[in-house]
Amino acid sequence: MPDRVLVAMSGGVDSSVAAALLVDQGFEVVGATMKLFCYGESVPDRPCCSLDSINDARDVAHTLGIPHYVLNLEDRFSLHVIQNFVSEYGRGRTPIPCVRCNSFTKFRDLLAHADALDCRYIATGHYAIAREGALYRGTDPAKDQSYFLWGIDRAVVARMLTPVGASTKAETRAAARRLGLSTADKPESVEICFVPDDDYVAVLERHLPADAPALARGPLVTTTGKHIGDHSGFARFTIGQRRGLPGGFSEPMYVVAIRPESREVVVGPEEALEGHRLTLDEVNWLAPPLLPGDACAVQIRYRARALAASVLARSDDTISLLLSTPARAITPGQSGALYGEDGRVLGGGVIG
Repeated sequence: MPDRVLVAMSGGVDSSVAAALLVDQGFEVVGATMKLFCYGESVPDRPCCSLDSINDARDVAHTLGIPHYVLNLEDRFSLHVIQNFVSEYGRGRTPIPCVRCNSFTKFRDLLAHADALDCRYIATGHYAIAREGALYRGTDPAKDQSYFLWGIDRAVVARMLTPVGASTKAETRAAARRLGLSTADKPESVEICFVPDDDYVAVLERHLPADAPALARGPLVTTTGKHIGDHSGFARFTIGQRRGLPGGFSEPMYVVAIRPESREVVVGPEEALEGHRLTLDEVNWLAPPLLPGDACAVQIRYRARALAASVLARSDDTISLLLSTPARAITPGQSGALYGEDGRVLGGGVIG
């Protein structure tokens, strides 16, 4: 009997092609689309995470002749992703919900359903490469998505297939057209799935109390402590932001710190954004843990260049790193993904 594999089908071209390639390779493929939140009128149609995307995934599954299921994960997604998103902004931090979703919702539940359906493997359309129990960068640097996967469990990686991980986006679309898939020319999703029109403040306003400090007026101050104005809520700012700041300075000014305890948003020149040290919390390891003195590379935002670093200290769930060159806008709440010389994902954590 062929090996059975459960494929996470978002309704996009990448996961559609992943499923099709596995069918061609002789696997017994089962498709599953995750319904992550309640689709209301405030959430427009989009390439993923909408009712249309469920229908698109179902159409592809029908074309491939494979069964298709819809998994309702709304409660878990609300708890682990949306509530965390709101809480982090309320603390003056900038979260990455896609990392939380991969770490706490998608892969954990996909693996549980794979076991229930007697599937040996799980598969996704991510541009990353799972090989022999290890996870590596995708071949195409412009599409590599391994940055978002540092938080998944090693047990997941051991059973994970990534059929498009060694492809470019153009190659994936060409494969979809060759295979006659309806999603071949579907546009990519670039927004947070539960944030309509990219207006994350509206989401915070719906979930935070009316008197939440994160959305209350507070002082704008310089790095020297000079009061230069007021803002309408520190949750509207993130480290490195330039837009929305007062003018009148001899050089461009940026948000360099957020102090939720005093509601201060601190602004300063670009050089004030640079830092040589980095601490990661909630660390998850996909390889043997690094030790003090070990070298690695760390990527602190999607599509940013990974920087050479050395380990200063490590505890069970925290690691401190010294960067060989300064990083710009080290932002609490964002992710730091750790890599080895061969592009292997060693693990990662949340920037503290």
